[in-house]
Amino acid sequence: MDLIRGLWRKHRRKILVTTTCLGSGYLLYKLYNTHTRNLADLERELANQRHNDEIIKTQMKAHFDNIQMIADITTLPHALRRLSSRISEEIDVSSIMETLSRGKGTLVPSEKLHLWNELKILSFTRMVLSLWSVTMLSLYITVQVNILGRHLYIDTARGLTTSHLLEEIDLIDREDEKKFLTSADYLATNGMPSLISHMKSAVKEVLKGKQLKDVLTTRTLEKSVIRILDVFMSTGSPHHWVDYLMMAQDTTMSPRDNATDVSSSDATVTKLHILINETREVLISTEFTNVAEISLKSCTVVLVEEMEKQTGLAAGMQLAKLIPQIEKTVPEISAVPDENRFLQLIRDLPEVQHFFTLLYSNMPL
Repeated sequence: MDLIRGLWRKHRRKILVTTTCLGSGYLLYKLYNTHTRNLADLERELANQRHNDEIIKTQMKAHFDNIQMIADITTLPHALRRLSSRISEEIDVSSIMETLSRGKGTLVPSEKLHLWNELKILSFTRMVLSLWSVTMLSLYITVQVNILGRHLYIDTARGLTTSHLLEEIDLIDREDEKKFLTSADYLATNGMPSLISHMKSAVKEVLKGKQLKDVLTTRTLEKSVIRILDVFMSTGSPHHWVDYLMMAQDTTMSPRDNATDVSSSDATVTKLHILINETREVLISTEFTNVAEISLKSCTVVLVEEMEKQTGLAAGMQLAKLIPQIEKTVPEISAVPDENRFLQLIRDLPEVQHFFTLLYSNMPL
């Protein structure tokens, strides 16, 4: 015992230092081992998250591409055919042109002047209305596709927390999806009468000082069309033109009905309402209005350039002689997408591409 006490007194410092070092080393080893396990767990979690992200991107892109294909191949061509047919039915100039043709030598000057003035208003109304309708319909359908795609992304991302199969995830109801896309027909089926009336008023306002013998050039025609569009867009309540594209907002829905987390039996109906209301919010935004104005002006320039090639408008042409050329050009505005240079122009505008990139990526979750 005395020997042990002697050794302790003699080597106490060394023993304490050694014990402390051994204890510290063991503690550091345990900490390192725990840290290593945590890092491994984190790496596995990140790997699983990356894997889930790839599943989301792949499966969501496949469904989104399908929506885009439906819009490009079915929705837009169908809507354009309905639109073109409805405009031709509602703004029929053939009877006036036939009367003028058959009435040569028999119509008194006042009758001819009245018919020509009516033809002037109707032809410009048909041309500008076709330009506005095709431009806005194209943008409207693209808004729909982006909103659907965004909701698809959100639903897929949420659903994959519990399932790895797209088929097992509660996405937007296919019937609601169909109803949402086919609502693009609203312009042709419901909005057209009021649209024609207001567009005709804008045409009369801008052309009231122009006589049939007045000479129009490329520049004056372009200015006239843009002026008609400006008068139409700015007359009436703000964003009044949205009601030509889609049904009026459902004011009976309460704020609670607009919530995205719905557990009632009307969940699918509410989802459709959410899509429609989000579309309206986009259409009345300042950003969309700016993009629409840029698109309309760009299409106007192309339209006038096309007429210049066909008629020699650059040198000037009497308004009366220009009217038949307008009638020949109007069908090109609502041509099928594959043959429609106006639709391609709209798609290629940098401002349009930038707008829809932001719409898809920045829409609130």
